[in-house]
Amino acid sequence: MTPADAVARLNTVLAHAWMVRTFLKHADEIQTSEDMLDVPRKLYDSIRAVEPAFERGDFADYLRRLKGKLPKLRRAAEFFRDHFKKFSPHTNFEMASASLLGVVSQMEEVFAAVDWDAVRALPPVPRAEKEPDPLDDIEIPEV
Repeated sequence: MTPADAVARLNTVLAHAWMVRTFLKHADEIQTSEDMLDVPRKLYDSIRAVEPAFERGDFADYLRRLKGKLPKLRRAAEFFRDHFKKFSPHTNFEMASASLLGVVSQMEEVFAAVDWDAVRALPPVPRAEKEPDPLDDIEIPEV
């Protein structure tokens, strides 16, 4: 799988993770459990970590960062699977667990199929320089 194809596929998979995150973030049943609230936090952290690389088209950085987040996501998905029934046996929680486990499985499949030689061969993508602050150019007279 080419780096571009992998990033496109993973971005779609992350969209599913974002929906699980949104459901859990607003689920009243888990609001008193720091351990359960850590699941949507880990999803948020992982998804937002790759946004800058995606926006600048840096496929190598995107894949490297997201692959590094995979063990954390796997642990969060497994924790949620093992504990959600303590908070609610509702089908919404069961399906969120299945979806999150599916996200991790899909990510593992994509990473296994990536042509890592092609990733390593990608030219570096320069990071955008920080926008200059217009206030830096204002001269303030001494009083």
